Amino acid sequence: MLEGVLSSFSEEQQRLLRAARVGIAGAGGLGSNAAMMLARSGVGHLIIIDGDRVEPSNLNRQHYFPVHVGQPKVEALAGQLRALNPDIRVDARMMWLDGNNIPALLHEADLWIEALDDASAKALFASAAAAAGRRVICGSGMGGVGGYAMRRRVMGSLVVVGDMRSDVADRPPLAPRVMQCAAMQADAALEWLLTGTVGELAVCTP
Repeated sequence: MLEGVLSSFSEEQQRLLRAARVGIAGAGGLGSNAAMMLARSGVGHLIIIDGDRVEPSNLNRQHYFPVHVGQPKVEALAGQLRALNPDIRVDARMMWLDGNNIPALLHEADLWIEALDDASAKALFASAAAAAGRRVICGSGMGGVGGYAMRRRVMGSLVVVGDMRSDVADRPPLAPRVMQCAAMQADAALEWLLTGTVGELAVCTP
């Protein structure tokens, strides 16, 4: 099981990562890329929820390939995760999240990565997680090329990463910035799992 990768961590850190259960709400640009990064880092159990199928337009930023077009995203992603790490446990659920099912799902993971496309669904998930005291990492602002710098904002059990400003309705979602945001979500998740806390990112000065 990815022994070369796990050698970067201490035995205690490996234990924590193997025992971790991370939920990913959405398997698009943010969710699919964050899931692969967490799998490469040794996270032992992922719960992935999405009701959509892979479309050709997804291939510019999501972790899918032409062979996956037409397949449920959760199944296509689960197959890639298991090919990378046969020991990983993937709970793939093809379903849409709404106000009726979100509260019951939140307790199933140690923390959640919010990776939903619809703005109202994103807000609904974040507010439900906050009300339940569950840790959730949201993405906000990743459109276009260049533009605003991405950062991390911590508000108790809620972490938001992204530039906090760009809107994909005005600036199309493209691989570099979408994957940058997904990487920041995965990084915050690892920090939480390994240290029990997550902080604002430090700013480098000359």
